[in-house]
Formats: sequence, structure tokens, C-alpha cells
Amino acid sequence: MLTIALSKGRILDDTLPLLARAGIVPLEDPGKSRKLIIPTTRDDVRLLIVRATDVPTYVEQGAADIGVAGKDVLMEYGSQSLYEPLDLKIAKCKLMTAGAVGVPEPVGRLRVATKFVNVAKRYYAEQGRQVEVIKLYGSMELAPLVGLADKIIDVVDTGNTLRANGLEPQELIAHISSRLVVNPASMKTKHAQIRALMDVMEQAVAEDVM
Repeated sequence: MLTIALSKGRILDDTLPLLARAGIVPLEDPGKSRKLIIPTTRDDVRLLIVRATDVPTYVEQGAADIGVAGKDVLMEYGSQSLYEPLDLKIAKCKLMTAGAVGVPEPVGRLRVATKFVNVAKRYYAEQGRQVEVIKLYGSMELAPLVGLADKIIDVVDTGNTLRANGLEPQELIAHISSRLVVNPASMKTKHAQIRALMDVMEQAVAEDVM
């Protein structure tokens, strides 16, 4: 049995057509079903529906053989033991800093609100900048508006939410897209299955980009 970890939302919606090219179609709509383990049209493949931030953990610990996760999640997770063999070029966005429009950056210690705590610490450490990182799980845009932080770090798609709240995107940290991640042990024990799936998905990605 090959187990694939996916998260609901944009990544799931964009991944399902790629899996379909390999004959893997869920027997229930993962977006509507309450089930967390979804059988597919292939008896040897099942889907696990988990939180986006948990995909790397399920794959690294071997509960799933394969997963699809955003590069932002993988950067924050920071594992060196996951294989990341394929950029699926879906769910694209940018990981950026943002701050209030027209407000200069403070001199000295910077307060940054984000759910990407590890990314933030690495990014500012590389600049030699002292920061206080404040972990938030949502409504990031509020932080500069109420004086909780000077800046935020978050994923930016259109930037409309930032602008609606008087913020502007500033420094680009990374271009983000979703990646296929593979458990190293599974790559050895289920190599033929995984390699065949990767080949089909890689071909599908190449055709979509053309």
C-alpha cells in the first residue's frame, strides 16, 4: 500500500489532476468527506488528509510514503532527512516581509510577527539583524496595525489582503510552490511504485508548463 499525505485547500485541488494522470482518483471527495483516510481507484494507493503543516511529519515518520507540501511549510519544518525530488509548480505564491505603508523600519531591534518562526530567525540571522519573533497562527495583518510588531512574514499571493489593511509587501524571502516529498525508507522499499508515480507526475508538470 502506497500512502500519500495531502492537505485540504488549494494544494489538494491542484494535486488531484496530477494524481489522476497516474490513475489515482479518490473514491470520495476529500473536500467534502469527513474521512481522513480516503481510498482511491487504485487498490494499492490511499490518501491521508492532514493539516498542511503536518504533511512533512507524517512523511518523515513513515506514516505516509509520499506527501505534497508547500515550500514555505518545508522551509519552516527544516528537516534534512526528507527527499524533495519534484517541484510540482502548483499553488505558487511568495514568502515576504510586509509592513505598514510609509512607516520606516525602526532602528535597532525589530519585532516580527509570523507563523514561520524558524524561517524568520534564519532570514534575519543571515542579515546580522537582531529580531524578536512573535508567533501568530493567523490574522497576521493585525500585528503592525495594533503595535504588536513592526513587520510580519507571511505568504503573499495577490497582496490584496495586505493592501486592504494598510500594509505593503516588502522583502522577498522565497518563491513558493508545492513540492513532492518522499520518505527515504519508502523510496528504498517501494522504489518501483514511487518512481512510476514520480515519472507520471513529472511528465504532467512538464506538459502543464509548456
